[in-house]
Amino acid sequence: MSAAVGQAGTTRLSAIDSLRGLVIVIMALDHCRDYFVDYGYNATDLSQASWLLFLTRWITHFCAPVFVLLAGTSAWLHQRSAALDRPALQRFLVSRGLWIVLLEVTWNNLVWRFDLDGLQLQVLWALGWSMVFLAALLWLPRAAIIAIGAVIVLGHNSLDGIRAEDLGSEWSPAAIAWYLLHELHFGRLASGFEIGILYPLVPWIGVMALGYGLGALFEAPADARRRTLNRIGLALVAAFLLLRLGNLYGEPQAWVENPRGTLYTVLGWLNLTKYPPSLQYLLMTLGPALLVLAWLDRRDARGPAANSGIGARIIAVLTTFGRVPMAFYLLHVLLIHSASVAARYLLFGPAAFSAGAADSGLPSTYVPSLLPVYFAWFAVVATLYPVCRRFADYKRRNRHRRWLSYF
Repeated sequence: MSAAVGQAGTTRLSAIDSLRGLVIVIMALDHCRDYFVDYGYNATDLSQASWLLFLTRWITHFCAPVFVLLAGTSAWLHQRSAALDRPALQRFLVSRGLWIVLLEVTWNNLVWRFDLDGLQLQVLWALGWSMVFLAALLWLPRAAIIAIGAVIVLGHNSLDGIRAEDLGSEWSPAAIAWYLLHELHFGRLASGFEIGILYPLVPWIGVMALGYGLGALFEAPADARRRTLNRIGLALVAAFLLLRLGNLYGEPQAWVENPRGTLYTVLGWLNLTKYPPSLQYLLMTLGPALLVLAWLDRRDARGPAANSGIGARIIAVLTTFGRVPMAFYLLHVLLIHSASVAARYLLFGPAAFSAGAADSGLPSTYVPSLLPVYFAWFAVVATLYPVCRRFADYKRRNRHRRWLSYF
């Protein structure tokens, strides 16, 4: 659902698809790490994690912010390409957003857990509800939507001092509301049912609104569009450097000197809060992403004759994934989880028939290694490519089928 719209009509802007494809492929790396290797500590714990483990996790930080931003941009572009009035776009956003939320609490939760003893609210939860909130914001002018998005993104860290535990008991209505809006939480109900709220909504609503505001940029002449993307990207990077170097506003975790040496001090400088995403986290990820988007846009303008070789083939693969991101997302966790269960069973027997962490029955001689993670990542991407290519072709040939816009 990506298009560049001009006065003469609509054309698909493949740079958006390419960037979206890049981040969902990187996302699959993080999920392979979740299921194919067990460490007794967090991958971002720089008192223990190796630099390679940390960077394997860190590079995936770009995924959710870019995905949500481009979803907002795609809403603007969909409105223009389909010539929708405001009520029609609002209906589309609400229906698609609620559909994505339903997928989160049903299919996605099941394939992540392979059981029904808990519920995790992850990126689809934030994406779906952000679409619903964007639909409500459409009553306002575009400038007001951008301003609201900016206030949310810039200001939400000022709420960090408010804690759900100060608002009532763990599952009181006020505490639940705060978990949903602004505080990561894992807990269990009295029945033992586990609930994990990984993606509090407030910052993501702001990112979605800014993405919608960004959409108008893709109606500008190509050269002007790229210059603006570069300027915004550089401004975000500069703001991140200023705030992070000074340990200023916008990040709960201050960077300090790491006793393991300079390398780990630098990595600690990049170790930012994702749940919910801090201002500095969003600046660190969205700034470079916009620079990459401008580069991809410029590369597309050169045409096929100027873009050949292995780089062009890789970008073509990423573009295919980016045209059907929901299909990729819904299938890749099932594939990764299933493969990890099968691999553990074959290697370690019935006792390891689990995708959990260190208590999953793995033998005491088990030594974690990232090698199977990267191997599994390549295998998953290679397996899903022909599936996504065929589905993308089917969507292109059947644009009149409205249900396809929900995938």
